[in-house]
Amino acid sequence: MHVKLAVESAKKYVADLFAEEEITNVGLEEVKFDDSLDRWNITIGFSRPWDQKIALTTALGKGQSGRSYKVLQIADTDGRVLSLKDRFLRYQN
Repeated sequence: MHVKLAVESAKKYVADLFAEEEITNVGLEEVKFDDSLDRWNITIGFSRPWDQKIALTTALGKGQSGRSYKVLQIADTDGRVLSLKDRFLRYQN
């Protein structure tokens, strides 16, 4: 599977799964191919409506980003999503 197809699959999966939460700003963050497992590890970031307050405090230097990050494992052979996990970022002050 070409990397663009894997990313497209991951973004569509996230958009469909979180549709009721009215997510916005869905975007690619990272891509890594695991040769040993024949899987793509793709990180997708997005914002939720309730994250806007957090984003304001971040802009003022008083908080963390209001963005969510999910890592999806996608099978290279058929594009199936095998797992979805949270990805937490460390912030340094």
